[in-house]
Amino acid sequence: MAISKCVNNKKHHHHQCYISVPSEFINSLSSNSLHSLLLSPKKASKTATFSRSKLFKNPKTWFLFLFVSGFLFMMKLWYNFDPFNPNPCGIVPQKVSLSLIPNGVLKSLNKDEELKGFWKQPDGLGYRPCLDFSSEYKKQSVEILKDRTKYLVVVVSGGMNQQRNQIVDAVVIARILGAALVVPILQVNVIWGDESEFSDIFDVEHFKEALADDVRIISSLPSNHLMSRPVEEKHTPLHVSPQWIRARYLKRMKREGVLLLRGLDSRLSKDLPSDLQKLRCKVAFHALRFAPLIRELGNKLTERMRSKGPYLALHLRMEKDVWVRTGCLPGLSPEYDEIIHNERKRRPELLTSRSNMTYHDRKLAGLCPLTALEVTRLLKALGVPKSGRIFWAGGSPLGGSKVLSPLMTEFPHFYNKEDLALAGELEPFAKKASIMAAIDYIVSENSDVFMASHGGNMGHAIQGYRAYSGHKKTITPNKRQMLSHFLNTSLHDDEFNRIILALHRDSMGQPEIRTSKAGRDVTKFPIPECMRNDSSF
Repeated sequence: MAISKCVNNKKHHHHQCYISVPSEFINSLSSNSLHSLLLSPKKASKTATFSRSKLFKNPKTWFLFLFVSGFLFMMKLWYNFDPFNPNPCGIVPQKVSLSLIPNGVLKSLNKDEELKGFWKQPDGLGYRPCLDFSSEYKKQSVEILKDRTKYLVVVVSGGMNQQRNQIVDAVVIARILGAALVVPILQVNVIWGDESEFSDIFDVEHFKEALADDVRIISSLPSNHLMSRPVEEKHTPLHVSPQWIRARYLKRMKREGVLLLRGLDSRLSKDLPSDLQKLRCKVAFHALRFAPLIRELGNKLTERMRSKGPYLALHLRMEKDVWVRTGCLPGLSPEYDEIIHNERKRRPELLTSRSNMTYHDRKLAGLCPLTALEVTRLLKALGVPKSGRIFWAGGSPLGGSKVLSPLMTEFPHFYNKEDLALAGELEPFAKKASIMAAIDYIVSENSDVFMASHGGNMGHAIQGYRAYSGHKKTITPNKRQMLSHFLNTSLHDDEFNRIILALHRDSMGQPEIRTSKAGRDVTKFPIPECMRNDSSF
C-alpha cells in the first residue's frame, strides 16, 4: 500500500511530498536479501542472548521505553498521529500509488535547475492529499455494497473532459441512492462522430477496484433486470442537492429497480457534504485512469518533450466551435469573422455566453479566448525563455496552423502530439477524438507549467489534478484585468511586462480554498475537503 510522506527541506526552503512505492516493488527483492536482515549469524547467538538479558534488566531501558510510549500516545491524542498506520490520512491508494503523481513531477522534484526563473514552482504550503472519510460514511458503505435491489444506468455526453465530469457525478449519485452503478455509457459524439466506449478510454478494472469500498460498479445489469423498463429521467435541474435526488428518485428506484439518467452535466450541486466531496476527489484523481494503451503513448510523448529539459503545456482554444459558442470573433480577417457570425446566426442555440453583450464587451470582460498574438505577449511578459519548450494541446485552430505563427516565431521549440509522435503511432486513434483529447490531457498534466488560453473542462480538470499532485505551477490568465493593457499601444515593453507579471503574481497555482467562493468544484479546488497541511490536523 502506498504511504504519503512530507518533509521540510531546510536547505532549499521548500516542502516536499512523496508517495512510497507499493509492496509489489518490495516483493521484487530477492528472498535471500530479506532473509539475511532477519537472521543473525549462529555463532553470535549466545552473546546476543546475554546482551538482551542485560538490556532488559537495565532500569534505563524501561524508562526509555515508557517515555517513547507516552510520547507516541500523546502525539496520537493531540494530532491524530499514528506512526504504524500505513494510511494516515485515509487515502485509498489501492493500485494508484505512483500514478497519483505525474511522471514529469516525479522526475523534476529534486532538479534545482528546473526550479529557477519561469520554471520555479509555487509554494504548496505543505498541502497533501487526505481522503479521511468519516466513520458514518464507512458504516453506510457496508449496507450499500450489500444491496442487490437498486441499479443506476447513466448515459454521458459531450467531449472526453465533459464526460469525465459526468462520470464523477454519476458515482456520487449512485452513492447517494445506495445503488450499484453500471459502467457508464458514452453517447456517440455527433460533432466528431466518435463511437468510443468507456473501456476504450478508461481502465475499467482499475475504476471498479479504486471504488470498491464506496460504490459497487458492475459491467452490465443482472439478467433479471435486462428486460425491465427503467425509470428514465432526461431533464434533471441544475445543481440539485442529495436531498432532492433521494426525494425524486429513491421511491421509484426501489419499486422499479433500475434508474436511467441522461445529461448529467452540472446537474449535481458543487456544495455537497464533506464525505461526498471526498468521493468526488477519489473518482477524479484516483479511479478515472486512462486505458493502458493511452497512458503508454501519452507517457512516451511526455518523455520526448522532457528529453531536453522542462516544458510548458498550452491548451489553446481557437477552434471554430469555440468562437461560435463564446460569442467572440477570432479577429483574423473580415472573412473569418463573417464565417463565425453566420454560423452563430444559423445555430443560435450554440451560444453559451451572455447573448445581450456585444463582442467588444465580452472581450473586455475576459469572456473570450486569447488569440495567438495575445498568448505570445503574455508568455513573454511572464518570462518564458525563447529557448523554452512548449507543447500545445487542442483541436485545429480556425484559419489553420498559420494562425499560430506569432507563437512559433517567438518560441521555435513549439510542438503538438502530431509533431512528437513517430510514424503510425497516432494512426489507430485518427478518428477517435476522445482518445486524442486524452493523449493531450496526459502530456499537459505531466508538464512543468500549464496554461489554458480560455476556461473549459480540460483546463479545469488539469488545474485540479495539478493542485492535488502538490500544487504544480498552473497559470490562470487574468484576462479581465490585463486586456486593457494589451490595447494600450503607448506602453513600452518593459512597463507592459512589469504590469502583466504583477497581475499574475497570485495566479500561478498557489493553494486556494474552495469554500472562499460559493459554487466552486472540489475537483478544481481540492482544499479543504481533499487536501490538508500540518496546520489542518
